[in-house]
Amino acid sequence: MATHETISLSDPESGTSAQVIPGLGFNCVQFRANDACGNLEVLWSEPGFTAGARRASGSGIPLLFPFPGRIAGTVLHWDGKDYVLDAGDGQGNAIHGFVHERSWRVLRRETSLVVGQFHASRDDAAILEKWPADFRITATYEVGDNRLSLTILLENPDDRELPCGFGAHPYFRVPLGGVAAEKCRVRLPVASSWELVDMNATGRLLPLEDAARYQRGQEFGSMRYDNVFSGLVFSGAECCASIEDPESGRRVVLSFDRAFRECVVYTPPHRGAICIEPYTCVPDAFRLTRQGIDAGLRVLGLGESFAARLEISVL
Repeated sequence: MATHETISLSDPESGTSAQVIPGLGFNCVQFRANDACGNLEVLWSEPGFTAGARRASGSGIPLLFPFPGRIAGTVLHWDGKDYVLDAGDGQGNAIHGFVHERSWRVLRRETSLVVGQFHASRDDAAILEKWPADFRITATYEVGDNRLSLTILLENPDDRELPCGFGAHPYFRVPLGGVAAEKCRVRLPVASSWELVDMNATGRLLPLEDAARYQRGQEFGSMRYDNVFSGLVFSGAECCASIEDPESGRRVVLSFDRAFRECVVYTPPHRGAICIEPYTCVPDAFRLTRQGIDAGLRVLGLGESFAARLEISVL
């Protein structure tokens, strides 16, 4: 299998760099910072991923749209119609939308910045049989001064209503220059959690028994999660999660804006990474919304859009 084209970004002044693969969902598979301790690879990617030989949602920063997380089963019920989706989680559920598995077009490319776009009707018209409306997603990655920023624009170019949600699924490498991943401290700015049954949200939002422990930080060695958290704690316009390696003294901070209202945390079985995933809605928000639950679902009319932004910094 041929290796996909990789676009390299760099900031010559700081030595910060990144690599993005348009042919694999516009995934940023590598982000390297360069501080006083040397070069640090922040993101985890599976060997062979650039050849397209690995799971599309298993490395780098998968971009999840028009639905993040699972939809229970493989049928989306919307506005009196059924849309048949593909199972993708090994448990018979649809998962993570369409765009992370498909090739994007590059709209703009500079030394430290790249802009990509996926428009369903233009780039894979077969999707229109699986979703209630056409959609367009535009992503901008930019590097500089030991940070990687991602800005997302989500648009409805259709005359039908577009139900949707977006999520980013970064895999953060642990440790951060030290040797003991289990000693890394992970701070999560969350206060509640959605109840899950068979990995699907029931609609019950439960307060965390010790939210302060999540916010102060936990050692990675004690964490075993595939959870959907909520009650995000913002400071002004931003919410920040972090990973700190006490041995190297390095800290990675994920900050994101108020477009996001949920945060999925996943610890892969290989234990080489932790996923801290900001979502604009609860997984399967479509079903929960029909039940009268505020799940964060966006329904865009013709010409309507919304934007989201996140940033990864090494301190």
